[in-house]
Amino acid sequence: MKVVIIGGGVAGLTLGLLLKKNNIEVVVNEKFKEMTTRGHAFLMHIDGWSILNELNANTEICLPGEEIGAFSLNRQDGKQVKRQKLNLWRCIKRKDLVQFLYDLFPKEQLKTGRTFSHFIYENGKAIAAQFTNGEVEYGDVFVGADGGNSAVREAILGAVTYTPVEVKEVVGICTNERLGASHQNIFTKYQSCTRGLSFGMIPVSEKDFVWFMQYSVAEADCDQGCSPEELKAFCNYQLADFPPVVTELLANNDFSTSYIWNTRDFGLLPKFHADNVVLIGDAAHLALPFTSAGTTNAILDAKKLTEKLLSLDDVEEAFEAYYDERQEDIKKHIYLGRELKELFLNPLSVDGDKMVVPLISKREDKDAHTEKLIDIQYFTDPICSTCWVVQPLLRKLKLEYGAYIKIDYRMGGLLPSWDEYERGSISKPSDVAPHWEEVCMIHGIPLDGDIWIEDPLPSSYPPSIAFKAAQMQDADLALLFLRRIKEMLFLEKINIVDMAYLEKAAFDVGLDSARFVHDYENKAQEAFREDLILAQNMQVGVLPTLIFTNLENEQIISKDYQEYEYLEEIIHKLVPKAQKRTFNTDPVFLFTNFSTMTSKEFSFLSSRDMEETNHILADLFDKGFIDKYESKNGIIWKSKLANY
Repeated sequence: MKVVIIGGGVAGLTLGLLLKKNNIEVVVNEKFKEMTTRGHAFLMHIDGWSILNELNANTEICLPGEEIGAFSLNRQDGKQVKRQKLNLWRCIKRKDLVQFLYDLFPKEQLKTGRTFSHFIYENGKAIAAQFTNGEVEYGDVFVGADGGNSAVREAILGAVTYTPVEVKEVVGICTNERLGASHQNIFTKYQSCTRGLSFGMIPVSEKDFVWFMQYSVAEADCDQGCSPEELKAFCNYQLADFPPVVTELLANNDFSTSYIWNTRDFGLLPKFHADNVVLIGDAAHLALPFTSAGTTNAILDAKKLTEKLLSLDDVEEAFEAYYDERQEDIKKHIYLGRELKELFLNPLSVDGDKMVVPLISKREDKDAHTEKLIDIQYFTDPICSTCWVVQPLLRKLKLEYGAYIKIDYRMGGLLPSWDEYERGSISKPSDVAPHWEEVCMIHGIPLDGDIWIEDPLPSSYPPSIAFKAAQMQDADLALLFLRRIKEMLFLEKINIVDMAYLEKAAFDVGLDSARFVHDYENKAQEAFREDLILAQNMQVGVLPTLIFTNLENEQIISKDYQEYEYLEEIIHKLVPKAQKRTFNTDPVFLFTNFSTMTSKEFSFLSSRDMEETNHILADLFDKGFIDKYESKNGIIWKSKLANY
């Protein structure tokens, strides 16, 4: 089989390399005789750049670009309204990525100076691509990778209806070493709160930035063929009341290399092929640039199309399977782009903390959208040692009975202050230290009680309110936040009353830390009070307390630490037909699903004894799959595989 690819950009070259790697004959045809710098740079998710890394596995050619670890959204006066961690994103100059792909691709299989004209058909199938320079390339399969204005797409499927151009984007690249030091690895965006205007800057190296100015054409516009001086004046005028960092960056920009991009998209096509001709990348689907998904999607197209061509004998069947696998994600990105455009054009209609950040990758919970037969109200507290040691039980309960249960996390308010606190033998901070050491010995899960002597917490209310602030943003990330602040307290001896530590924990697990602080100071206070009132009304006097309720409103309450079998028994009493789900106990699976585990947790979840557990964990550590934090009374193992 010979595959003829029309378009020598990122999509076409990636597909060519993947096919060549699998010993399929391929020719890539590019209309430009020399590499173009148009496009400047783009963001790419690990879904894309992990595929590229596979291509250079046996070479010394390194993937270019700068990893981007944070997103900062600010108003035009500089006030930050969002600050969020980005997982596994990279910013790459277009010319660097194309050069990377060129260096890997055999030159004799790359034909330049070829602009597509039409297909030559025989018996209803394309047998050759005709180019405007008179050259012809024969093949068995033809791929249109010729961008958003695809001539191949029009030839096989007809013209598409583009959305009107309502937003334009000025794009450039410039160097600023001072800003490079202060904005390293951060995607920074400034957005007007009164009109459709924004400025973004993303580092592509230690000192280079790609920048863009997005603007509503209904409010202002600049002629497409304007001079560099006119473009510079237009940008400076529009951004005059933006922060000094914007002016400083633009002062270093060469506007002769900048350009204006008309942003538009078209709806999901009913198919990506006709007979033996198929489309990938922007030729197949075009989303607005607000999603930053175009390049990643093009590379994923190349990967999926290659897989289908290799696994299915019939070409059209392979094309249909490729479309079926890609269409849902593509449709989501098209509609997300349109949603973000509307928010951009109508900034007065939405609060800053409600703005969507498309560069956040989050794992789907397969049980999240199914109706649950049991509701569990879980009253807990960030500083409760028993709540810490029941964590393995709750994790296993979710793995085995997640299809039946929904756990609603509530704060129990364990320690208002030490002024009137007295429970059993504990009446002052120093009493907690030996209690934690005892809990550690009984359950085999590390706790370090020295914090109650070295830096005692005055109350559990601040971290409890912080959890409610996290919960208001994202219920799943809130659980990661709660886990993280417990690790900080129980193992690292960090005083989690301090807002600086709470804010860092929020950012580290992927929450918007700017919104987190705002909610902590406002709405979360009331949400915490509501939890305390509910706990009082339900007569919760012991933590942890789990209240199990089925659809018939039958209720069973579990208090304090109980063995796992007791919790299972409750589920079967409330739902007699409940079936335990078998889950994968492979170490890699567990560390992909859980970002951290103690040795006891791993032993419990994997059903291994401690001797085997210790051997496996040591081996994973030696191989670089996990890291570790050694506390006084034990180790917390930190996954390098976890998928948040």
